[in-house]
Amino acid sequence: MNNIFQRTSSHWTRYSEYEYRKGANGIVYLTPAPKSKPAVYDPLKDGEKMVLDALNVGRLAMKKNVDDKLKQSVLEFVTKYGLLGFMTALPTTPQFMDYEAVYLPKNHFLKEETMSAQDYVALFFPFAKPDFYKDSRTAQWNVADDREMMALMMTFVDSSMAMAMSLQRDYAERYDWLVTQFRDWAFTLVSSFLYYEDYDHIDETTRDLYRQGISTFGGIAPTYHIALYDKPTIVWDFHSLLLGVQMMFSFMLTDEKKPLRVCKHCTAVFAATHPNAVFCSPKCKNQYNVYKSRTKDKE
Repeated sequence: MNNIFQRTSSHWTRYSEYEYRKGANGIVYLTPAPKSKPAVYDPLKDGEKMVLDALNVGRLAMKKNVDDKLKQSVLEFVTKYGLLGFMTALPTTPQFMDYEAVYLPKNHFLKEETMSAQDYVALFFPFAKPDFYKDSRTAQWNVADDREMMALMMTFVDSSMAMAMSLQRDYAERYDWLVTQFRDWAFTLVSSFLYYEDYDHIDETTRDLYRQGISTFGGIAPTYHIALYDKPTIVWDFHSLLLGVQMMFSFMLTDEKKPLRVCKHCTAVFAATHPNAVFCSPKCKNQYNVYKSRTKDKE
C-alpha cells in the first residue's frame, strides 16, 4: 500500500464545519455550514486512515438501534474528509455538463437511466440553486458574488465544471445516501473476510453469494498525470472523494502484507501488521482474554 501511494498526490476540498439540514421535501442533507471555510487538501497523504474510518462508519451502519451514534459518526467523517462527491461519482462521466443529458449506470440511489442536467444538479442543491445556464451546446456558471467560491473554482479550473460545483458551499448530499455508501463498503469487506474465514464451513451456494456480492464492487476508473514537484509525482485526477476511497480500498483489500481485518474483540476494522492478527490493539487483546477468562470461571 505504501509503495503504491508514496509518490502520489490528489486534491479535494473540505469545509471547517458541516451541518444537517432538512429540505422542503423532508429529506435530511449534510452540507457545509453557511460561514464555514473551504480548504484544499490531499486525501492520499493519510489515505489508509481515511479508508479505515469509512469502513468503521459502515460497520456501525450495519448495526441496529444506533441512529444517533451513526449520525454523529457520518458527520465526523465528512468534517474530517469532506463530502463524497456523489454528483460526479454517479454518472458515466464527470464531464456530463458537456452533454445534453446525464447518463446514469445502475446504482443504489437513482432509478432513472437519464436525466436533464438541470434536474440532476438540482438534486444536490436543495437549499440554494447555483447560477448556471445549460443548453444542448453550452454550459455557463457564475459565482462572481462570492470571492471564496470563485477562488475555489479557479483552483479546480482544470477539472470538470460539475466537480468544481460539487465543492461549493451550497452543495449538499443526502444523509441516507451517505449511510448506504458507507454500508456498501463495509459489506464488501465483510463478504471478503467471511468468504476466506469460513470457506471450509460453507457450501458452494453460499460461496457464490459472496462472490456475486463482491463482483458489484467497482466504479469509474480515475485518470492521472505526472507532476514535477520535489520529485516526479503521480497526481490522481479523482472527480469525487467516493472514487478515491473506493480505489484505495481496492488496493488495501488485496494487500497481502497488511490485510484488512475485523477485530475479534471490538469489531473495529483495522489493517493488520501481520496476516494472523485478529485484534486491532494490545488493549483489545487483553480485554478479550480477560473476558474469556471470566466466562470460563463462571462455567
